[in-house]
Amino acid sequence: MDQSVAIQEGLAAGATCRIAVQAGLWAGARRESRLLGLVQRGGERAIHVYTHRRMAIAAEDIWLERVIPITEGFTVEEVVPDGDLQVIGSDVTVRLGSAHDALTVRLPFGSRTRAFLRELRDHPEVVGSEGVKQNGKKLAAAQNRSHDSTDKSAPRQNKLKPEVTTEMVQSSGAMASILSEPKFGLRDTIVKSQLVQLEDSYTNIQSFRFFVGTYNVNGQSPRESLQPWLRCDAEPPDIYCVGFQELDLSKEAFFFNDTPREEEWFKAVTDSLHPDAKYAKVKFVRLVGIMLLLYVKADLALNISEVEVETVGTGIMGRMGNKGGVGIRFKFHNTSVCIVNSHLAAHTEEYERRNQDFKDICSRMQFCQSDPNLPPLTIGKHDVILWLGDLNYRLEELDVAKVKQLVDERAFPELCQYDQLKRQMNANAVFEGFTEGEISFQPTYKYDAGCDDWDTSEKCRVPAWCDRILWKGQNVAQLSYRSHMALKLSDHKPVSSVFDIGVKVVNEELYRKAFEEIVRSLDKLENANIPSVTLSRREFHFEDVKYMQLQVEKFTICNGQVPCQFEFISKPDERTYCKEWLIANPSKGFLLSGAEITIELEVFVNKSTATHLNSGEEKLEDILVLHLTRGKDYFLSVTGNYLPSCFGSPIHTLCYMREPIQDMSAESIRKLTLMPLEMSDDAIQAEKPMDIPKELWMMVDHLYRNASHQEELFQQPGLRSEFEQIRDCLDKGMHDTLLGSNHSVAEALLLFLESLPEPVICYRSYSSCLESASDYPLSCQIISSLPKCHRNVFEYLMAFLRELLKNSGRNHLDVNILASVFGGLLLRPPPGHSVPQMAEKRRAQQFLRQFLLAAEPWP
Repeated sequence: MDQSVAIQEGLAAGATCRIAVQAGLWAGARRESRLLGLVQRGGERAIHVYTHRRMAIAAEDIWLERVIPITEGFTVEEVVPDGDLQVIGSDVTVRLGSAHDALTVRLPFGSRTRAFLRELRDHPEVVGSEGVKQNGKKLAAAQNRSHDSTDKSAPRQNKLKPEVTTEMVQSSGAMASILSEPKFGLRDTIVKSQLVQLEDSYTNIQSFRFFVGTYNVNGQSPRESLQPWLRCDAEPPDIYCVGFQELDLSKEAFFFNDTPREEEWFKAVTDSLHPDAKYAKVKFVRLVGIMLLLYVKADLALNISEVEVETVGTGIMGRMGNKGGVGIRFKFHNTSVCIVNSHLAAHTEEYERRNQDFKDICSRMQFCQSDPNLPPLTIGKHDVILWLGDLNYRLEELDVAKVKQLVDERAFPELCQYDQLKRQMNANAVFEGFTEGEISFQPTYKYDAGCDDWDTSEKCRVPAWCDRILWKGQNVAQLSYRSHMALKLSDHKPVSSVFDIGVKVVNEELYRKAFEEIVRSLDKLENANIPSVTLSRREFHFEDVKYMQLQVEKFTICNGQVPCQFEFISKPDERTYCKEWLIANPSKGFLLSGAEITIELEVFVNKSTATHLNSGEEKLEDILVLHLTRGKDYFLSVTGNYLPSCFGSPIHTLCYMREPIQDMSAESIRKLTLMPLEMSDDAIQAEKPMDIPKELWMMVDHLYRNASHQEELFQQPGLRSEFEQIRDCLDKGMHDTLLGSNHSVAEALLLFLESLPEPVICYRSYSSCLESASDYPLSCQIISSLPKCHRNVFEYLMAFLRELLKNSGRNHLDVNILASVFGGLLLRPPPGHSVPQMAEKRRAQQFLRQFLLAAEPWP
């Protein structure tokens, strides 16, 4: 995920965030997460340091903590913290700044860190523009050869192992290795692509042992040893993949991304690894309570390369990280491996939501490649995929007594017939192509903490195999699949699986022969004709595009006789290659002679583009330019028609729409959408406006009547298919009652508020609201000064939320949750406003709290 977008949203006009990277900052004995942004304005640059909430998706998710100007004498040097071992993980600790203003941070190894440090290095003020200081000494940048030179004496870039050296061994040139990112030219890409095709001729399969474990720890600290789980076999594994869920259940961890549990569980795992081998940490990644750790035997560390991590939150509005997945991908010898740890939606009836979470993780988790000319890698683009986690699929159609009886009889094959995951996999609805081993252990959920007794709480949950491990790929043999009853601190039991995985190991002599043959044949092509391709189609029309509903059209690029590199390029005077509602996937790539590739054109209208499409100011029309390196350009025409929606429409516009928006003429919609807000209170329209939008009333009324006692309201996401039904109901007026679950209607309400081009509390009142956050009478005056339609909506929403709080004993909502969820939607900083700092965001929440806690409606 490109988090520079979140920073850019809050920058002043003229300032640009060139790149952003996650970092770790030590505060005493605790490591806290920060987001670093390299910001440029004119000829000046600075590093902006942000604290952040969950994933930094939008400006309201981050707080500016400090700014470090990049001035003369600014240095970048590596430091080795006390206690670090010679064999170390993939992260690197760096000191950034001058003698008077510096910051020491831990940066994750990967393409983003390399690009971030390269941007710093290239600035003339930075000491070490041609080399980086390490421990007070200036290092020359490592001279990695590019394949453009095709030096036959050292043909294989992997021999240098620049990533792995930095990844695992703290060498004197570690920082230089990061900064000396290899160049990627067309010739280099051709060589690598042909080597992949010939891989079987120079590799052989060798087996390595992988331990995979998953444990939902229910927010507990590690009070007991993990050895019965991680050290249960006589033979030490070559690689450990250890995943946790619900690492921290506190509200601080839910709304912010820091937790002391991270270090506690990391130490507990490290202390419990097999004693007969020495292990190095390769990588770890965490999203709120979902954490994944990867270790490798120290003597195999140099065979690990191309390590990248990604996270995907699937909580409400696609932001909350309490549910979702984290992934680590890497190359082991010549085999690509992807490990995914996920925590999917809870509750027995929500199996469709779990299926959707899985699909969202698969589609949204994309790993950067070291070659910038190549598109990101999805999970499915790996040789071996190991998927673990609390998948939350339950046993259905059986009551508690029957399940417990079958467990006592160890009739697990019979019980598996009622397992939701097995049924959904058999229906090809989820985990298509994956395999799960035979389950020969009792369900791992739900137990009373501290013992092996089934759940004795009032809810008395039906036992279920929530915790699972699956795999996909060739040359994978499962040796064991088991639970570990000895661990008792959680309401789940940990699960493990041991695999023998066949890995492609390179024979260097055969590799050299293949490389030299490719170079010889490539020399003959150097003066060949210019590349040319054939496109299966060049015109695309997207019919009846709807708000937040993806449409995809495909075409094929067929290459001729000359290998070529292609990329969609921007047109003159345009910053990007396509309009904001359009994307080509992949947008660039490489084709060998006679090869072909399928390109997907995706149209997706969201809050950023809906308003102008509703008004007719913007059309679904664009021209794409497909450019071939050393070749010609091809032009593709994209058109479509957008069905107007209440989502993305201004409040005052909707108040004048007594009919469903899709029953109105385009001209009427245009006039009402473009009508200035200042004129909406004037009696210029022939018909009096409604007090509030009818669409808002339908959603709130539905929730008031049906969801006052609903647990996890505004915290658990709904189904995408149900949101689409709700949207159609609102836009077409098809039904008097909204279709969908309470959670889907609640999420639709939040999405509606998020899509408003002018928030409920108008932009012009933002600063005044913050200043009056502790002055209730003054806050009431500000609300009273809002345009009538906005004031009505605010009062209506506050009355509804106070009604929900009256039922907090049933729905478990509190003022802090509602103020946090609705604060950033109702009270947003105006465009161009700097990113709100933490104190500013808290004042915004405090402003809303005043109205939620008011015993009586304000004057």
